[in-house]
Amino acid sequence: MKMKKSKIRKIGKPTDENENKQKSVYRASTNQFTDDFTLNLEVVKKEIGHNWDVHFRSFMIGRTDIQACIIFVEGLSDKDLIDKHIMTSLMSDFSSEYKLEQPYEKESLSNEFIKNQVLSISNVEEVYSIKELTSKVLTGSTALLIDGLSHVFILGTTKLKTRTIEEPVSEAVVRGPRAGFTESLSDNTSLLRGNGDIENLSLVKFQVGKRSKKNLVVAYINEIVDPALVQEVEKRIKKIDLDNIPESGYVEQLIEDNYLSPFPQVQNTERPDRVIAALMEGRLAILLDGTPFALIAPVTFSMMLQSPEDYYERWIPGTFIRFLRYIAVVLSLFTPALYIAFISFHPGLIPTKLAISIIGTRSGVPFPALIEALFMEIAIEILREAGLRLPKPIGPAMGIVGGLIIGEAAVQAGIVSPILVIIVALTAISSFAIPQYSLGITLRILRFVAMLCAAILGLYGVVLFFLFITSHLVKLKSFSVAYLSPAVPYRLSEWKDLVIRMPLMMMKRRPEMMHTKDPLRKG
Repeated sequence: MKMKKSKIRKIGKPTDENENKQKSVYRASTNQFTDDFTLNLEVVKKEIGHNWDVHFRSFMIGRTDIQACIIFVEGLSDKDLIDKHIMTSLMSDFSSEYKLEQPYEKESLSNEFIKNQVLSISNVEEVYSIKELTSKVLTGSTALLIDGLSHVFILGTTKLKTRTIEEPVSEAVVRGPRAGFTESLSDNTSLLRGNGDIENLSLVKFQVGKRSKKNLVVAYINEIVDPALVQEVEKRIKKIDLDNIPESGYVEQLIEDNYLSPFPQVQNTERPDRVIAALMEGRLAILLDGTPFALIAPVTFSMMLQSPEDYYERWIPGTFIRFLRYIAVVLSLFTPALYIAFISFHPGLIPTKLAISIIGTRSGVPFPALIEALFMEIAIEILREAGLRLPKPIGPAMGIVGGLIIGEAAVQAGIVSPILVIIVALTAISSFAIPQYSLGITLRILRFVAMLCAAILGLYGVVLFFLFITSHLVKLKSFSVAYLSPAVPYRLSEWKDLVIRMPLMMMKRRPEMMHTKDPLRKG
């Protein structure tokens, strides 16, 4: 049916042009869209049109003179989706397809008709402010402006290039799933959903960052988690006030209880199985778009020394490996300090034959024990950092070869004693046995403090240092949960999963410190 030009109208076109012009100027000045297509397009171009990757594509709807324009960003938006499901749908003559007698009239070509019958795309929303449009378009969505409408359609066409799901890089997987989180938030949430049919798994979304907005998801299981914990975490997230949150480490530092403490109070991980296990205990997980590291809260000191492999293996090897980790923590923190204390203050406590041997090896060393130990420890730390920053093919080789060369050269030059090289090597190896990298850094820093205390007061200084660290850990909390729990406060029933990992059949209850709704593990 041939239509007369007099019946072709804009959607919702007003009759009073002067009133419309004044209204348009007012609403544009208040960052709101108007029903004037030309004015809307000019304002949007003024806001983001200077960007070379922002594209404006104007066209006519169907076979009418109703103007429309799509706005998208090159590289962030899916062009195939735009062409097939937006441009084709809007530019085709859909009068015969939908059997409309007057499809292009104001009453027929309505907002709901465009949204529910013409656009064949799943994610469609309406925005009324220019600020909302720019935010959506610059993150990959496509904006659709239509003449006569005082709002804009935002169409979900985001297509980001992400890497495939691979094995976690920062956490070695001995046994268990070899899938790690990626930089895509949707991939990470799908990994959580894909760990089984988890009932009542809630994923609550927030936006963080004032200028560069990013999506953040808090994950928890409704039937298990303490509601007070959820409220506290959400409260702290809402208080985050920064221009940009590039990585979950920012979130970790902004929500922790005591930012002056050297100990991490939020656990970070790349492993979905670790996150699922934490959720089943009544904890929460925080996932940020753009980073593969998820956060787990609250956390205890014992959690930092546990690994998912402890539960995948039988309880006897799991207990043995966990016990070795606790020994590694003690060796990593106190071995150099004890060496300094015995050599400088308490040589009489060393067995006679060993004392004579040590004195013989140190006869040509011109430095006191503290300077000797500091030299080797600082050299090892520099080598460790250099090995991390170098390209992967040569990083590990440089660290091993550099350590051997420096240690041998230092002994040959008479700068350090051979016994100290053994102690430093033992300390470095022990620090590698700690599964959580952030806790390893903390112990490496505190090792230097312990060495200084030993150099000043000997064994008394080491004991005072130990008491100071212990008192700090006793007072430290992570989201109202005691950091040393279940050791302090004392809960013997929960020691089944502390140093000793008891058989799974004996661990029927969730940790009491989490105040979960359901204290019993199902199955």
